[in-house]
Amino acid sequence: MDIKAKISEIVDKIKGDPSLKDEFTKDPEKAIEKLVGVDIPDGALDSVVTGVKAKLAGDKLSGVADTLKNLF
Repeated sequence: MDIKAKISEIVDKIKGDPSLKDEFTKDPEKAIEKLVGVDIPDGALDSVVTGVKAKLAGDKLSGVADTLKNLF
């Protein structure tokens, strides 16, 4: 399984669904389990959760950087 590809897929789904984004904020592991359709033991998704959070945060920073570029 390509973890980076799976993280990108999960991020795209979360960004496209505000209720899923709220669910991910409250319980990231359960939200990811729902997206992949597999019950995964608690704690086993730590690296995926961390990657999704980092990518979501990075996308926000990228948007801010693009906005700032347009100002100058």
